[in-house]
Amino acid sequence: MSSLTLDAMVDATGQVVMFIVIGTGILQNSLYILQLVLAISELSKRPPEGRLRLLWRRYADVSPHISLLVPAYNEEKSIVESLRSMLALNYPKLDIVAINDGSKDGTLAAMIEGFGLEPVVRSFEEAVPHKALRALYGSPRLPNLIVIDKEMGGKSDALNAGINLSRAPLVCTVDADSMLETDALLHAVRPFIDEPTRTVAVGGTIRLANGCRIEGGRIQAVGLPSSLLALFQTIEYLRAFLMARLAWSRLKTLTIISGAFGLFRRDVVVAVGGYSHGTVGEDFDLVIKIHRYMYDCGHDYTLTFVPEPVCWTEAPESWRGLGRQRSGWQRGALETFFRHRDMLFRPLYGRIGWLGFGHMLLVDVIGPPVEVVGYILIPLLWFLDFLSVEYMLAFLALTFIFGTFISVGSLIVEEIELRPFPRTFSLVVLTLVAVVENFGYRQICNVWRLQGYWQYLRGQQGWGAMTRLGLRRR
Repeated sequence: MSSLTLDAMVDATGQVVMFIVIGTGILQNSLYILQLVLAISELSKRPPEGRLRLLWRRYADVSPHISLLVPAYNEEKSIVESLRSMLALNYPKLDIVAINDGSKDGTLAAMIEGFGLEPVVRSFEEAVPHKALRALYGSPRLPNLIVIDKEMGGKSDALNAGINLSRAPLVCTVDADSMLETDALLHAVRPFIDEPTRTVAVGGTIRLANGCRIEGGRIQAVGLPSSLLALFQTIEYLRAFLMARLAWSRLKTLTIISGAFGLFRRDVVVAVGGYSHGTVGEDFDLVIKIHRYMYDCGHDYTLTFVPEPVCWTEAPESWRGLGRQRSGWQRGALETFFRHRDMLFRPLYGRIGWLGFGHMLLVDVIGPPVEVVGYILIPLLWFLDFLSVEYMLAFLALTFIFGTFISVGSLIVEEIELRPFPRTFSLVVLTLVAVVENFGYRQICNVWRLQGYWQYLRGQQGWGAMTRLGLRRR
């Protein structure tokens, strides 16, 4: 084969790679712009925060009973503080079910000492499967708190145990290292009151407590993290919740409700078999199972995202911990997609099959490898003179300018509508972070996602050890 023919083949290959990488980027960023527009439209229709608080305090007496499920594994540092904050929530009919999932530290002992727990007997139906229970604990002075001690089975297994022990028509899942704002449940339950027969699940906003002042299990002052890594994540959470989930909720194609804070109809969760085992994306998988079940049964239903109820959680502040989290998220997305891949583009599943799974295919399945290939091949092809400088600049513009526009746009919308940060300095810092994150951080995140891809292909299970600083220490 002549060198001329070889050069032509390499040049053609470069053109194809360029077309795939830039084409995928254009599709993804077009979706992000659509999400931003839909989020702006949805937020502009919402009543002011003060009016919402007054309205739902007035109608609190008609709010349905909720069981708050709190799975805990090695959460000794924060579990007592978290449960105290949940016991103080402004909600009239609330039970709290904390599940110690075979912790190896002093999680159970901390709860027993902190709340004066004693062994109790409670009848329940094993509606969904889980590992064996060791004991149940209650407190004479806190009749709405029950603690389950069980063999270790993972988060999904712990949540299933909580579902079986719960006695309310609604179950709310909250991570043990998280804290809800006082009125969060009153806001989250609103769709269940507005449309009690159609609403099957509601998600709320997750915000980072890193940098906030916490006293008595409450956020006393909102602040920015001192860690650059946590600042990057602040921008990411803003995009994920205010923009993406609000937009998908508007389109009635919400495919994920965060495991850190989600409200579900218990009977529907039981009907789909509870949380699935053998996946790190149990929250993602549950929502897809609910969509499948409701479509298969021909039910008219809705899953909703409500931005006002806020759950505060701790973000990893080490590169190693964040890498584990992101690769795990990617693995969970792939597990869910391929477990339910027969829903993709299938008319039976309506907009979930087309829009929901189409988005998952583009962003979670195709996106990570294509972007990483682009990071490597496009500069290489340019260096070897098989790709013109115009294509090179187009790729960089697509990656950086669009990313910055989406992040800054989301930040502006959140500040106009929800005003989460009281100081102008905080907004200036976040705007700078929204620009800087495009130069290195987002590329590293895609490498972590590719690691998650490899973990999925190898069949790897579990998250690995996650280091917590403990919210009460901030």
